[in-house]
Amino acid sequence: MAQRYGGKHSPTGDTNTDHGSFRGASRTRAGGRVNFLFLAPLPLIWKAFTSEPVVMAQYLIALGLLMLAAWLTRDGEIAHEAYDARKVARRPAIPRKILGSLVTGAGLALAGYAGFGLLEAIIFAILGIVLHFLSFGPDPMTNKGMEGVDEFQTDRVARMVDQAEEHLAAMSDAVKRAGDRQVEGRVERFQTKARELLRTVEEDPRDLTAARKYMGVYLQGARDATIKFADVYARSQDRGARSDYMMLLTDLEESFNSKTQSLLLDNQSDMNVEIEVLRDRLAREGVRLNS
Repeated sequence: MAQRYGGKHSPTGDTNTDHGSFRGASRTRAGGRVNFLFLAPLPLIWKAFTSEPVVMAQYLIALGLLMLAAWLTRDGEIAHEAYDARKVARRPAIPRKILGSLVTGAGLALAGYAGFGLLEAIIFAILGIVLHFLSFGPDPMTNKGMEGVDEFQTDRVARMVDQAEEHLAAMSDAVKRAGDRQVEGRVERFQTKARELLRTVEEDPRDLTAARKYMGVYLQGARDATIKFADVYARSQDRGARSDYMMLLTDLEESFNSKTQSLLLDNQSDMNVEIEVLRDRLAREGVRLNS
């Protein structure tokens, strides 16, 4: 179905097009290189069905291994991207990219053995592992930004953030059914503000108590409202429902932004208190600091 685009150069002359959703955007890791991994093994299908049964089975197993390696690599790149996006993050529980390198080597080894022989299989395995590793690199192997952080509280934050991200992803999936580009952009702008709150809580897990309602109840409500709006608007193109939903997003965005700023100010106040306490202790020890 055709969709009308807004903006200052559109026939409607709408100048309120939002570009905020692109702030801080970067090219995804799970792009063309990873997608190529799913395409590269496909010629093995032809090789398989033009060979005798035993060799055919070897080629098909090799194909399955290479597809598995591509899937592991894609998930590993997505996990690495999420790790890089956060200032406080745990290493992935499963090193998917490293496993992808090993499975790639195994798949190429089996394909080489089926088509040539043992020596070629060994060469293919080594080349596959090395080239895959050089192309995609290792998984993050250490936790980031967690020195001196309460691990129990950090785990609680991680669970809440994962739940919040599920709500945001559900909003993105639902609003696509409405078929309105401007509304989709408006949802993305709200999600940017919501993620700013999530990152703030990740950086200081002590903020979880104050932000729990925003990360849980409010985002769940936003998700449910988005699903209902998408269902109504897809059927009726009700402009009133669209206006009400856009106003809801504005209210939510302002509320989340206000909460984020409040948390940042509280963190600044906590730091100032710590500095004053340290100054008093140093003064009692006879150490004078230049203000």
